[in-house]
Amino acid sequence: MSETKVNQPSIEMPTTYDPKAAEQKWYDYWMKGEYFKAGQRPDAEPYTIVIPPPNVTGMLHIGHALDFTLQDILIRTKRMQGYDALWLPGSDHAGIATQTKVEQKLREEGQSRYDLGREAFLEKVWEWKELYANTIREQWAKMGFSLDYSRERFTLDEGLSNAVREVFVSLYEKGLIYRGKYIINWDPAARTALSDIEVEYKEVQGNLYHLSYPLKDGSGSIIVATTRPETMLGDTAVAVHPEDERYKHMIGKTLILPIIGREIPVIADEYVEKEFGSGAVKITPAHDPNDFEVGQRHQLPQILVMDESGTMNENAGKYQGMDRFDCRKQIVADMKEAGVLVKIEEHVHQVGHSERSGAVVEPYLSTQWFVNMKPLAQRAIEVQKSGQGVRFVPDRFEKIYMNWIENVRDWCISRQLWWGHRIPAWHCRDCGEVHVAREEVSQCSQCGGTKLQQDEDVLDTWFSSALWPFSTLGWPEKTADLERYYPTNVLVTGYDIIYFWVARMIFSALEFTDRIPFKDVLMHGLVRDAEGRKMSKSLGNGVDPLEVVEKYGADAMRFMISTGSTPGHDLRFRWERVEQARNFANKIWNASRFALMNLEGFRAEDIDLSGSLGTADRWILHRLNETARDVTRAVDHYDFGETGRLLYNFIWDDLCDWYIEFSKLSLYGQDPEAKKNTQSVLAYVLDRTLRLLHPFMPFITEEIWQHLPHEGKTITLAPWPKEQQTFEAPEAVKEMELLMGIIRSVRNIRAEVNVPMSKKVELLIKPVHSEAKAILDRNEEYLRRFSNTSLLVIDTDLANPDKAMTALVTGAEIYLPLAGLIDLSQEIARLEKELQTLHAEVNRVEKKLANEGFIAKAPAKVIEEEKAKLADYSDKRDKVIARLNELKSS
Repeated sequence: MSETKVNQPSIEMPTTYDPKAAEQKWYDYWMKGEYFKAGQRPDAEPYTIVIPPPNVTGMLHIGHALDFTLQDILIRTKRMQGYDALWLPGSDHAGIATQTKVEQKLREEGQSRYDLGREAFLEKVWEWKELYANTIREQWAKMGFSLDYSRERFTLDEGLSNAVREVFVSLYEKGLIYRGKYIINWDPAARTALSDIEVEYKEVQGNLYHLSYPLKDGSGSIIVATTRPETMLGDTAVAVHPEDERYKHMIGKTLILPIIGREIPVIADEYVEKEFGSGAVKITPAHDPNDFEVGQRHQLPQILVMDESGTMNENAGKYQGMDRFDCRKQIVADMKEAGVLVKIEEHVHQVGHSERSGAVVEPYLSTQWFVNMKPLAQRAIEVQKSGQGVRFVPDRFEKIYMNWIENVRDWCISRQLWWGHRIPAWHCRDCGEVHVAREEVSQCSQCGGTKLQQDEDVLDTWFSSALWPFSTLGWPEKTADLERYYPTNVLVTGYDIIYFWVARMIFSALEFTDRIPFKDVLMHGLVRDAEGRKMSKSLGNGVDPLEVVEKYGADAMRFMISTGSTPGHDLRFRWERVEQARNFANKIWNASRFALMNLEGFRAEDIDLSGSLGTADRWILHRLNETARDVTRAVDHYDFGETGRLLYNFIWDDLCDWYIEFSKLSLYGQDPEAKKNTQSVLAYVLDRTLRLLHPFMPFITEEIWQHLPHEGKTITLAPWPKEQQTFEAPEAVKEMELLMGIIRSVRNIRAEVNVPMSKKVELLIKPVHSEAKAILDRNEEYLRRFSNTSLLVIDTDLANPDKAMTALVTGAEIYLPLAGLIDLSQEIARLEKELQTLHAEVNRVEKKLANEGFIAKAPAKVIEEEKAKLADYSDKRDKVIARLNELKSS
């Protein structure tokens, strides 16, 4: 596409706006011009956003569209305000999520990752990554995102991998990373550990099984209750409270574990709640986190009875090889047969499920790598409490963040996967020594052996994501980008990943850069369907953002999704609101076409606002000034809903419905100076309006702006409109409010008595003071034109006429004589006929609501609808009666 020439506007705009034709054209133009590339304003203040990297697991969803659109609005605004604006793109390898996708694809082909081996499997995953990274870039382009692709990063890039290794080794050297055997959350489907926040708890209808464990000496038994009877195979004790009188005599005695026959002790521990259940609990150290702690205190054996797939292992005796849930059924049957199943109670409880695979999570004893979180969290807590921390928007999310970080637990960072950052630890096969290092270790420092093998596990994907704000800018190297663009200005993200990501970025940044990673965190809500439900595959209510773009254009989608809620609140996606946004775009397009038809031969240098401007001209400049000020303030406060309202009202009402209509008088008139003044105002206001709207609707604003008289190569770099004192015109506002009030009143009266605008009417106006009269006299032409009068009288001494429709506005009384409006006898007859219809409707609905059978059987929603109908019909009937009384008394 040839470069658009400056100051050579084309008045040839198609009658309708075609998003498909414009969007690809202008995105290609922006990319060719490198207008999104940061670093081209070395003397300007930097403004940085690093994109929350989408997972390379598939297509972007509507939640991504919201998140990225808000960022684009901010970055486009700041770029126009003269900042050296960097919006750094990238994507996340996503660990378990991506590996699961590729493994699913392999299963469909009859293969597994084990068939391929680690290296060949990773090649498959890299192919997947390239496919979806390209897809994501295409989606970004279609939605108009102004990203600096020259700085695009991926969490497995060499530079980011260096950062990950540096952080791991550094934390290990400080004693903050350790390796140990602990109970962790285990995903039997993906066969990997999960962190606490990767577990989703769902309410499940299950059972509580009461089991009797007999004492070895035959003196009695202890009843325990469990929701997971299969884990009894790994019991190594039964615990009671040390002060529980019921069991004091049993402490230290031996129980016989049913079915298995293993001897286990009765122990005393204050962990047990005397008042809960039987007051006795089975202790399974290898399969329950609380039991693990009890077992540590009492030096109990740790017996794993399952393998990594959730299958019962050799420690399960005759149940070996059974799936854990099949084993549960068989154990219950065997306990019942043995006479030790006391009872089964239905029990609703929260069960952990893997966020990724959906499998029921198994508490599992495993050797893993952990981060000691307390010291890292303490620094973040101190900074936040000092007032030097991150600002949360809305501020209520700070409490959620602080609550989590003040109660943080150690973080299990190892994952039993192949895709991800491999842990930089090497195990000596001769002596067992573990070496953690920044570079590959070839010789054991302990025994001198050379048989070293790198740890098979990879790091939790959030480990690398936690470094994103500074690793993407070149850390640990001291790069120019890191020096200039870090810390970043704002992180835009959903409130659902405060723990997963936001908190981890903050403590990581403080530890390794000694600075907070971003000044602000803007929290937005989830995008839900029209009924408020969370979007999901199972409900089939998800929305593909590209489908919205295909139907209505990117601008309509962007405007709807960005202005539909306030910070921190969920957004309901409604197709009718996208249609409204599309209609808004069409309104702007049509107004611009009108302007261009009246700006033929007019150039940017011809704009002159120093002349004697009319009331409407001064008013629209004043309103533009107010709108620019209020929009700037709203964007600075991240209040995009308010920004949308301000722009919509100014463009639709003030500019299109009022100013453009008023401008026709001078544009079509005989006064060349008035015409030139109005052309200047129209060109100027439309140009500045498009600039204010551009961050929300980039494509249509560029398309129109390139047709207008303008300076510069692209609206993306056009200076942001600033408030200008010279445009303040409160007297013009006062005049226009009086004129608009009168014109609206005349139109309302016409609508009330069904008189079309094409029919001329008599209009009598009684100003309440001389100032109002002077205003009306000066603007008499506007009143005649937009009220379509056959007679216009403006007189402070006007006698109130009989038989007239009246209205009051601030500054004047308005009268429209009925004789000039309607045929009284015909109007009375029409209204009496309408009254009969309304009487009948009111009676019908009243009878329906008085019917006890209807009230008893009809759904509440239907009853409410009928009540609403009754109120509406009654209100209309009252108005018709009042109107008839008024006409008959005239």
